Amino acid sequence: MVGPDYQRPNVEVPAAYKEDAGWRPAQPRDGEPRGSWWTIYGDRELDALVEQIDTSNQNLRLAEAQYREARAIVREARASFFPTVSGSVSVTRSRAPGSGIEATTHLLSLDAAWEPDLWGRIGRSVEASEASAQASAADLAAARLSAQAELASDYFQLRVLDAERQLLADTAAAYQKSLELTQNRYAVGVAGKVDVALAQAQLKSTQAQAIDLGVQRAALEHAIAVLLGKAPAEFSIAPASMGIEMPSLPVGVPAELLERRPDIAAAERRVAAANAQIGVAESAFYPALTIPASAGFQSTSLAGWLSAPNQFWAVGPALAQTLFDAGLRRALSDQAIAAYDANVAAYRQTALAAFQSVEDSLAALRILEQEAKVQDEAVQAARESLRLTTNQYKAGTVDYLGVVVVQAAQLSNERSSVTIYGQRLLASVALIKALGGGWQGLPTQAPSTGAGGS
Repeated sequence: MVGPDYQRPNVEVPAAYKEDAGWRPAQPRDGEPRGSWWTIYGDRELDALVEQIDTSNQNLRLAEAQYREARAIVREARASFFPTVSGSVSVTRSRAPGSGIEATTHLLSLDAAWEPDLWGRIGRSVEASEASAQASAADLAAARLSAQAELASDYFQLRVLDAERQLLADTAAAYQKSLELTQNRYAVGVAGKVDVALAQAQLKSTQAQAIDLGVQRAALEHAIAVLLGKAPAEFSIAPASMGIEMPSLPVGVPAELLERRPDIAAAERRVAAANAQIGVAESAFYPALTIPASAGFQSTSLAGWLSAPNQFWAVGPALAQTLFDAGLRRALSDQAIAAYDANVAAYRQTALAAFQSVEDSLAALRILEQEAKVQDEAVQAARESLRLTTNQYKAGTVDYLGVVVVQAAQLSNERSSVTIYGQRLLASVALIKALGGGWQGLPTQAPSTGAGGS
């Protein structure tokens, strides 16, 4: 077989992740299905939604159809290893010029043609199509992972908004009590009218903030519907409390990332396909051997048509070589080599981007964990400050403006705490996606049936 044999391009792999220091690895739960990474969050509604991705997401259906197309192309390439056989039956009425003699010719023939793969052109074509099919399988796995991660991210953001809206509702209820207290104090002449106005403004402002969250929630709900292949008008998610666990995720060594991520696997398979295409291009410099053969019966009489005297056959190899093409074959060969170099660069760039995304996610999780601890302390301090200031207001030692300022600070800290928790959830999803999803590496061999991928 002419052309270079494939060797996977080298990629510089760091010994460890820069942001891995202090990260707490954990093993996946034994009872969970391999690859069902979303189950680590302990949210049954999320589990049910993600399970619908495979059957209803249109981008996933597109990738699955492209994978089936790639497998069909493999079968098409393999067919060239075998001879083609065709048969024909015809009855022809003809008149000879000059003599005016008319005759009827009956013909039954069987024709065959075969091109031995002397230089590996067919073998390299099959090799390229198989690598492309494996890349398509990896594309399918990447599309599935992307849809799953996007759905999980949208769902977490929606639940964060539910938590914020519940926080605002609880805060509004507390502000309502403060308004009633202020109104009672105003009625007995202890508080001024300005205190009542401040309490009313604060209550209405909080209620408006709760209403405003509905815009973002509706958009996220619509996005989830589209991911599930449904019209937004036919889909809704009921508000619920935040019951999502913050997982502790295992992190593999950097070298394993090259096998785990489907987009890297797809890029590497395209390098293999481009390498095989070099052999296909180089085979054009060598002569092509074809072996045609035909046999059958031909007669001007229907009665004796299929008799031995009317039998014919022919067979003979033919060797053909292009002598001049104005540099066409050399141009095609150079084109194949350039395409290979481009795919190698794309493969290495994909790997570098993968390492970056892992580092980014690890850094985000580490920093957000630290921020969450500090923010929790700020929330506790704000709650204590509000308790003390409210008591001072009841005792008449501070005016209501001081209470309003402390209440606003307490609400801001509470919302920040919820937002940070949501950011940590999104960062964990980003890390799982960056690691390729699940805990198993993606096999480079394409699956043999169905939608493929892992």
